[in-house]
Amino acid sequence: MHAIAMGLSRALAMLGGLVLAALVLMTCLSIVGRQLNILLHSDLAQSVAPGLAAALLGMGVGPIFGDYELTELGMGFAIFCFLPLCQITAGHARVDIFTSFLSESAQRWLRLIIEMVFSAALILIAWRLSVGMTRRLNTGQTTYLLELPYWWPYAACFAAASVTALVGVYMVWVRLQEALSGHDIIAEGGEGEH
Repeated sequence: MHAIAMGLSRALAMLGGLVLAALVLMTCLSIVGRQLNILLHSDLAQSVAPGLAAALLGMGVGPIFGDYELTELGMGFAIFCFLPLCQITAGHARVDIFTSFLSESAQRWLRLIIEMVFSAALILIAWRLSVGMTRRLNTGQTTYLLELPYWWPYAACFAAASVTALVGVYMVWVRLQEALSGHDIIAEGGEGEH
């Protein structure tokens, strides 16, 4: 079970990384295109090489149309793609100032309670994304510039959030086993050995 959950979490994180890399590349190209467009419209370019400037502008050199919308939609999906791996490796930020004095057994039970709260929040997020997706699908709402259906990013985020919720439920089961057995299966901030 752990290998399946870990494999799915890693695959989703890789997909999120690819989306994030594509967004970074798109943003860089858009910035370069915007600056080139400004340069090609400048008096200097128009006086030195008006034909080249006109040709490049005619080819569409400029910012990528809808780059802000694509970044907005893609970032949400990428974030949801990274959550399962963070959840299964116990990579969330934590402050243990008030819990460091507790016994190992008490800390395991506390981790179980925290995983239960995390899992409930992840299930709630997935559910609300499904509701939002259904509403956007029914209304036919689209983005302003690209006119992409809004339900598409909701569906992508819902799929990633559903995987995260499943991993959260799995982690509740792992933390319950740890609390009952008295030994760690997945250490804080690391991957477990199964």
